[in-house]
Amino acid sequence: MDGFKSLLGAGNVLTAPQDIAPHAVDWRGQQGAMPAAVVRPGTTEQAAGVLRLAAEYGMRVVPHGGRTGLSGAAIPQAGEAPVLVVSMERMNRIRLLDPLDMSIAVDAGITVQAVQEAAREAGRYFPLSFGAQGTAQIGGALSTNAGGINTIRYGNARDLVLGLEVVLPDGRVLDDMRRIRKDNTGYALRHLYLGAEGTLGLITGASLKLFPALRTRETAFLSVPSPHHALRLLARMQDSGADLVAFELMDSHLVELTVGYVPGLRLPVPLTTPWCVIIEAGSPHPSAPVRELMEAALAEGIEAGEAIDVMLAESEQARSMIWRIRESAPEASRSTGPAVPTDTAVPVSVVPDFLDAVLGFAGANWPGMRVGAMGHLGDGNIHISLHGPHDMPRDQWLAVAGGFAEGVNALAVERGGSFSAEHGIGITKLKGMTRFKNPLALSLMRRIKAALDPAGIMNPGKVLPPG
Repeated sequence: MDGFKSLLGAGNVLTAPQDIAPHAVDWRGQQGAMPAAVVRPGTTEQAAGVLRLAAEYGMRVVPHGGRTGLSGAAIPQAGEAPVLVVSMERMNRIRLLDPLDMSIAVDAGITVQAVQEAAREAGRYFPLSFGAQGTAQIGGALSTNAGGINTIRYGNARDLVLGLEVVLPDGRVLDDMRRIRKDNTGYALRHLYLGAEGTLGLITGASLKLFPALRTRETAFLSVPSPHHALRLLARMQDSGADLVAFELMDSHLVELTVGYVPGLRLPVPLTTPWCVIIEAGSPHPSAPVRELMEAALAEGIEAGEAIDVMLAESEQARSMIWRIRESAPEASRSTGPAVPTDTAVPVSVVPDFLDAVLGFAGANWPGMRVGAMGHLGDGNIHISLHGPHDMPRDQWLAVAGGFAEGVNALAVERGGSFSAEHGIGITKLKGMTRFKNPLALSLMRRIKAALDPAGIMNPGKVLPPG
């Protein structure tokens, strides 16, 4: 490790078991192999030096951001070569913020929330938003092409990127950080690394889009009879003139569970229906009639039977409470016992039929077991989980319900959807890649991997199944 210590300083090369152990496990508690060392570069030049040394020493490289991923992409895997974890935590600077250009250039190790706050202080808005944003780093979010609640209006992470800086496996640096909106000079190389989960190179910097700050924002919580009714309400809201920022769907059992789990939360409306919806609309203009437009559309929706009870937030405190229900739901759901999760997407218009099919599939194969569902109805990304008995060990439940995820994935793909919407592939969805990914597409991905990482040192065993 002397070469790494000379490059980074001894304090930024961790080898003690107690220091490297946290880097062998992910947010869901999935345990991987212990790395040989964890290194923490502070600059792009140091990161490049790290990869040059790793290649020289024959080490495999696993990039680490905030380790909030849900598919095991950051878990070191055992193998013949030693594993080097490259933690980006020290690379957390804002390089440039240009409010007139609506752009910000940052190090890859800065958290998503820190970018949001910097944009807010400049009177701008960075829309990438999800529950782990206070810990998740930009580099990891781009490497997994993170989604979140605002995709309906602003797109996924890849849609927010103007340029990237990437260290290649041999230590060369691809500097493509230009902040321009139009650049027809051949292949858009940044898109190779967005969603690649660190298998092709190490993202060290990014130029990102900013947007006008939302100075008017209205949020509503509704009970709805079914996803079919929610879909019709979504279309009504999109036609209303109130620019939607988010349109979320949750089953009422999960809402009730979350409110009981998180101190201080309360139900916004009586839970008299099986499903609930959260709607948010906003405008950069403080006098835009967002509330009036929402009220009119919601009143029409109630009259049409698309919604039953509605709470339109009257204060920022009420708005925050609504979103705490949504953001706390995954943790509350896990507190009830073992579950088999999924991360699927289908065309928006197909969501109700898809949910009907999943509930029928689960009921036929695991009668009496609870199915939890929530997600981004506005973009078709729905997370569905099958929950086991509270006192059953997780491994035992996975053995009992092991076919659930594959069955749900198949139902999504049959309907023109995807088995991985926003959480990436990592190690947990390699079977899905083998079964559902177009064979030619998979072949092309392997050829790209071989061309850019011929030694196979970058995050091996992730994204691409053996073959």
